Amino acid sequence: MIDSEGFRANIGMIVCNDFGNLLWTRRIGQNSWQFPQGGVDAGESAEHALFRELKEEIGLERQDVKILGSTKNWLKYRLPNRYIRQDSFPLCVGQKQKWYMLRLTSHESRIHFDATGHPEFDHFMWVNYWYPLRQVISFKQEVYRQALSELMPFVMEQQLRQRKGRGRRNNRKGKSQDKE
Repeated sequence: MIDSEGFRANIGMIVCNDFGNLLWTRRIGQNSWQFPQGGVDAGESAEHALFRELKEEIGLERQDVKILGSTKNWLKYRLPNRYIRQDSFPLCVGQKQKWYMLRLTSHESRIHFDATGHPEFDHFMWVNYWYPLRQVISFKQEVYRQALSELMPFVMEQQLRQRKGRGRRNNRKGKSQDKE
């Protein structure tokens, strides 16, 4: 879906693990890395597009992740002129993106790139939170900065909850060991 200003509706997926590291994916046959992202079809909600694209791009299902949060607004970036397909109609000048922070709740072995006959990625790695900002192609850097900044509290809150949960489990273990 391309709006009246020429921006294609798109969702971005940032998947974190229990340690707050982010899933960083390599475009197939290239040395170009990015977060998975994909278009929103006409009549499709952003959340429906999220789960469709999650399956298509990295092979994960709804039950493999937990939504921690999303950006409040759509974030936009313009494509450099050399990337604009001048012969397309309507003309797409960039993307407007709704970003989601997801926590991987299943094992990373569930990640695979062959869910469709035309995979976009061929490799992934877990990276520190701000690493992608310095590595992504320059015209996406500002949107990545905005998304990572806005979504960081969701990751921090998740990590805090996990630490508290581990602390309670350790305290219970410690108390039962004292009784022995």
